[in-house]
Amino acid sequence: MEKKNPDTYFLSENNLPFEDFFHFGLSVDCIIFGYHQGSLRVLLIQRGAEPFKDSWAIPGDLVNPSEDLTSSASRVLKQLTGLTDIPVQQFHTFGSIDRHPVGRVITVGYYALVRSENHHPIASTWASNVKWFDVYDLPSLAFDHEEILTKAVETLRTKVRKEPVGFDLLPPKFTLLELQGMYEALLRERFDKPNFRKKILGADVLVPLDEVQKNVSHRPAKLFHFDKNRYESQKKQLFNF
Repeated sequence: MEKKNPDTYFLSENNLPFEDFFHFGLSVDCIIFGYHQGSLRVLLIQRGAEPFKDSWAIPGDLVNPSEDLTSSASRVLKQLTGLTDIPVQQFHTFGSIDRHPVGRVITVGYYALVRSENHHPIASTWASNVKWFDVYDLPSLAFDHEEILTKAVETLRTKVRKEPVGFDLLPPKFTLLELQGMYEALLRERFDKPNFRKKILGADVLVPLDEVQKNVSHRPAKLFHFDKNRYESQKKQLFNF
């Protein structure tokens, strides 16, 4: 069968050639959240190329024609920061007409939560630097990345109230005080200590360990572990924080 020229296809509503709709760029932007000493952090790169050279930005780049979106996100992270095996989750698409100065580029946002002390990013390819920043103390960001980051934080806050995703930011063993600090950093609110402990222990997803903190200047606190299997077995019950 003879293949028709794309120029012969038109959309009836506006009579535009079909091929005109294939002139968009597509990119992915990857927000990597970490947590350290009461601070919710995000990994940023310093751009070593135009546009916005020397500005800080979310790790991101154009999607190759031969790859799917999630594969592209993994590749971008590896190329720009050296991070590998980071499970990312898609959260929003950003398509403002003028969001990129070179042309029309639609970007798909991904986010991940990691234990930042386990990852040591290294800037590579066209990223000249990479660094962890406090989410609430950021430099000026390139493109519309402030909007993207704001949306990612909103998404994370909504999710953390319904699912115990915040445990991905903590080491496997933690104290209740460390857990409370993490929730306060994510939700940016203070909790009453007794009420917090009653609520989190009532969720029945923590396992008390026969261990306490080591090498601390105060009375060592008891350590706990998040039991993912226990959570999965009772997942239909509401986890509402």
